[in-house]
Amino acid sequence: MQIKTISYLQSVVHWKDAPEAKYPEYAFVGRSNVGKSSLINMLANHDKLAKTSSKPGKTQTINHFVVNDEWYLVDLPGYGYAKTSKTMREKWSKMVLEYITHRENLMLLFILIDSRLELQSNDLEIINLMGEWSVPFALIFTKTDKLSKTKLQKNLELYQKQLSEFWDPLPDILISSAETGEGREQILQYIEKINEIYKENKN
Repeated sequence: MQIKTISYLQSVVHWKDAPEAKYPEYAFVGRSNVGKSSLINMLANHDKLAKTSSKPGKTQTINHFVVNDEWYLVDLPGYGYAKTSKTMREKWSKMVLEYITHRENLMLLFILIDSRLELQSNDLEIINLMGEWSVPFALIFTKTDKLSKTKLQKNLELYQKQLSEFWDPLPDILISSAETGEGREQILQYIEKINEIYKENKN
């Protein structure tokens, strides 16, 4: 897939205010500071499309972008920021989980995982929750340029082993680096395949 055009559409705090559900939609979510905005900018080949920050918790709204006038890319607020108050965490849960469960044109949720870390409890909680709710999702391991190939493979195998306690078959896993562009083609091809199915089902 080639991204010919991509533009910011709107930001909302409630799924009911999201754009008209006329295109298939792909949302990106992950722990704060997982590199979500950087990944979105890498996919779009645009340095400043999604706002990046060294301070976790920068994204506070549900942000829609329209790609090629064919599909929506959605940047969701991150979770798991230690300094976030209980009220803010509850607000996140309500905002994001309602969006995930009610948005009719949501084709897939990409859950971003920091490849440098061991499996985090809040990542596992989100992954298993999506399974319980039958929400289609895939995992994207970020920041792979920060690890040697040997260490990355070891971490991936450990993740797969831990996830296998809950999942059979395992969720689809993609790897990426916003720094090197690794994974860009694979992620866009993944989206394109689902878009094709969407078009076939609509006709």
